[in-house]
Amino acid sequence: MHRIHILIAMDAHTISQGARSIKDAMTRELALAGLANEVRVVETGSLGIYDKGVVLVVFPDAVYYVGVKMEDVTEIISEHLIKGRIVERLQYLDMPSGEAKAGDKSARVSKQIRVVLKNAGIIDPESIEEYIANDGYEALGKALTEMTPEQVMEEVKASAMQGRGGAFFPTGIKWGFAAREKSEEKYIICNADEGEPGTFKDRLILEGDPHAVIEGMALAGYAVGAHQGYVYIRGEYHMSIARMQRAIEQARQQGLLGKNIFSSSFSFDLDIREGAGAYICGEETALIESIEGKRGEPRNKPPFPPSVGLWGKPTIVNNVETLANVPQIILKGAKWYRSLGTENSPGTKVFTMVGNINNPGLIEVPMGITLREIIYDIGHGIPEGKGFLLAQLGGTTGGILTREHLDLPLAVDTLRNAGAGMGSGALLVVDDSQCLVDLVKTFVEFFVHESCGICTLCREGNGRLLELLERMTEGKGAAEDLHLMEELANAMMRGAFCGLGQAAPIPVLGCLRYFREEFEQHLQGTCRAGKCELHAANEAAA
Repeated sequence: MHRIHILIAMDAHTISQGARSIKDAMTRELALAGLANEVRVVETGSLGIYDKGVVLVVFPDAVYYVGVKMEDVTEIISEHLIKGRIVERLQYLDMPSGEAKAGDKSARVSKQIRVVLKNAGIIDPESIEEYIANDGYEALGKALTEMTPEQVMEEVKASAMQGRGGAFFPTGIKWGFAAREKSEEKYIICNADEGEPGTFKDRLILEGDPHAVIEGMALAGYAVGAHQGYVYIRGEYHMSIARMQRAIEQARQQGLLGKNIFSSSFSFDLDIREGAGAYICGEETALIESIEGKRGEPRNKPPFPPSVGLWGKPTIVNNVETLANVPQIILKGAKWYRSLGTENSPGTKVFTMVGNINNPGLIEVPMGITLREIIYDIGHGIPEGKGFLLAQLGGTTGGILTREHLDLPLAVDTLRNAGAGMGSGALLVVDDSQCLVDLVKTFVEFFVHESCGICTLCREGNGRLLELLERMTEGKGAAEDLHLMEELANAMMRGAFCGLGQAAPIPVLGCLRYFREEFEQHLQGTCRAGKCELHAANEAAA
């Protein structure tokens, strides 16, 4: 039995910083120090700490080290593991400098409730045994031995869980549409395409706890009568694909996928389909078209996928985070789930905090938490003492939240009333040194590049919006441009073919609503922030 475990986070960022080499060096140096039988080095998923180099945690001391380099390995072993002295220069205290005190429970810990991320950074994601040791597959066993498909469905409905892919449609109701369809073939699809800039929470869930997603998909299959599932992962998510494939193979070997699971009459299996990285394939019908081997373009709706989906059969498409919630709902009950979050938005939400924030990373918080708590308590505020300008919630299509929204509870209903939405899970924080017009232009450039081109409003509308914004940042804008932008953006929202095209102009309208003065200043030839082409042109002219 090992007395100490060292968990080293392995995700795309830490690997690029040398995490694998440090793990190998740690294992080697422990053996040389005669500690191989006392200290175990474990590769785990993301620890939620981002942009701080290689991250590891020493258990049972619960000491986090960040920015670990090869030359630090021997010091951690000799000082911490042998002498019992923490290497303070590498320690991550999760407090602004000078504020950490012994016994303090940081806001990053105290304000989080880990449901989806309960195992992430805690277990070896490539070990089914560790997942099972942490209540893994108990929910599936409970469902198949104690519950009917209808009871599983009703439990999910009673939980009032809303899909975490962005639309927040009630999951149980969606499942019910497919359950009542009379078909021998039905499908469950996990949407792991995750094309929104700044959003990488689904990738980290897959890399940190792949079996939770498998178990959630199997439960969904049991509830609606499906026997085959597909995990659609964007092709550049190499680690997600590898860990998911290994987890599927392990589940098959243990009889948790395949024929007659838990000696029941229920059979369910999974396969992976890799996407080519098209943003449009995050839209469920375009994703289905891609799996069928066609060009990723959205379908006409209705009919909707729960009735006519993959290969014309009833199909449920759920997001990674949505499916990872399901095992906990079945295991602990709908009442427990509804005790989290708010009455109209129960549960938790996983966010990736990015942008101008001191403590970026992956967090899971109860629905109803305020933007102020996330940015200033968990995220430790904005670098260099700069002021808060706005937050964009939900990726590039997300709504705009300003200072007046800092104390707004982040829940589906309250955000809707404020003209925003929860979105996919990205939280972009922007400080007051940034040029808003240039930022909006960057958003629109993304949509110009990613539009599938199937409808004129999205294909041409985004291009025209970009032209207008470029004119503003070059000092060539006209007074009527703002009205034209609003008119065009509203037309796109009303008439674009799919939800992604309809959502593309949301940040344009949001910034025009709250920061119109800044656009007007650009029309007058000045840039408050001094960061766009207009400022450069003015500097050159001077």
